[in-house]
Amino acid sequence: MSSEIIRYPLWNNIPLDDLAMRLVDTSAFQRLRYVRQLGLAFLVYPGATHTRFEHALGTHHLARRALALLDERGTLRGIPREACDLVRVAALLHDIGHYPFSHALEEIGAMHHEEVARPLITEGPVADVLRGSLGESTPEDVMQLIRGTSSSPLQRLISGSLDLDKLDYLRRDAFMCGVPYGEIDVDRLMNSLTVVQVDGRSEIGLVEKGLSALESLLFARYQMYRNVYWHHAVRSATAMYKRLVEDAVHAGSLDARTLAAFTDEGLLHDLAGRAPTPLLGALRERRLYKRALQCPAADLPADAAEWIADDPPLTRAVEDALARELGLNPGELLLDYPAKTQMLGLDMPVQQRNGDVRRLTSQGEGVINLPKLSEEFYRSARWLRLFACRPVQLKRDAILDVITRSRDDVRRAVDGRSLLS
Repeated sequence: MSSEIIRYPLWNNIPLDDLAMRLVDTSAFQRLRYVRQLGLAFLVYPGATHTRFEHALGTHHLARRALALLDERGTLRGIPREACDLVRVAALLHDIGHYPFSHALEEIGAMHHEEVARPLITEGPVADVLRGSLGESTPEDVMQLIRGTSSSPLQRLISGSLDLDKLDYLRRDAFMCGVPYGEIDVDRLMNSLTVVQVDGRSEIGLVEKGLSALESLLFARYQMYRNVYWHHAVRSATAMYKRLVEDAVHAGSLDARTLAAFTDEGLLHDLAGRAPTPLLGALRERRLYKRALQCPAADLPADAAEWIADDPPLTRAVEDALARELGLNPGELLLDYPAKTQMLGLDMPVQQRNGDVRRLTSQGEGVINLPKLSEEFYRSARWLRLFACRPVQLKRDAILDVITRSRDDVRRAVDGRSLLS
C-alpha cells in the first residue's frame, strides 16, 4: 500500500496511507487547516495559531503507534483487523465538525461538534471514500467510535480517560504556546496500554506501572486549563466572540445552521460585511474587555451559577440587565463561567502485576486519589468572571448574591425592575 510521509514538528515523520490521504484531500477535512486548535488563545499566546488539521494528523499518528505497540505485544489477538482500521480513521476524522474558533460556539447552544460531524462523515465525499475502502457500514461505525458509543474493544483509544486525542493536544498546545505546562510522558503511557478481559469482553486498559504517567496527564491538563485554556484574557476574548456571534444570529444577519461551514477568518470577514459592530472591531484589534469581578469556583456554593455555563438566553438577559444598571450598553458587560468539565474522567481497567484486573473509577485508586485530586484541580482552575468594556464601579457582594441564586430566582429577578436593588 502506498503512503506519503509528512514532516511534523511534534512527532517528526508521519506516514499517511492511501486511505488517509484520500480523506485528508476532501474539502471537509481541508477546512480544518483554517480552524485554530485553541480558538482565540493566539491573542494571548502568539504561537497558538496551530490548527485542527495538524491535531487530526497527530491523533491519527498516535493511533497508528498505539495499534503497532499493542500488536507487537500480541494483545490484539482475536481483535479483527477491521476494528483497527476503524480506529485509525476515527482518530483522523474526530474533529472534522469543529466550529470556527474551536469549542466556543458550543457554549452558546450550538450543536456539539460531534453531531456536526455526522453528515460530514456519513454523507458526501468522506462517506464515499470510507464505504469504497472499508465497507458500507463504515461511516456509522466511525461515528460510534467518535461519540464513544461503539462496542469495539478499542473504543477507549478514541473516546475515554486516556484517549489519543488528549495525548496529542496537550503536548501540541503546550509546545505551540511556548509553556512548560503540558509535558506528559507520552511514550510511557503508550507503552502502558494493553487489552484486558472485563466481564468476558475485551477492552483497552492500562498496566499498573503506567499509573504514574496517568498522574502526569492529570497534572498537565490542570496546568493547561489554569494557565492557557481558562486564562482570563483568553476567556475575555472568547466571551466577546460568543456574544458577537449570538448578536448576529439574533439580528438575523447570520444563520446558526451555517456556522460549521466557516473558517475562523471567513466567519469574521462575513460578519464584518454583514453586521459590523464595535464589539467586532474591539475583538479584531485586541481591545479585550477587562475583569470587573472574578471569583474562583472553590469559593462558590456547589453548583452555584451553573446557569451561566448552560443557559445562554438567561445569561444574555442578566448581562444586559446588569449593563443597564451599571450605565453600560447591551453587550458591553459579559458573564463568563466555563462549561463544567472533568480534569480527568476515570473509568479504566488496570492490569496489576499479578495479572488481575481492577477498575480505576471515581472511588479512587492507589496512593494518590486521582478522582478526588481531579475535582480539586477543577475547582481551582475554574473562575467566575464578569468582563466589561471599560472600568465600572460595582458592588461585588450584591452581584455575587444575584449570580449565585437558583436559576428560577435569577429568572424572576431579571423579570423584575432591578437586579441589584
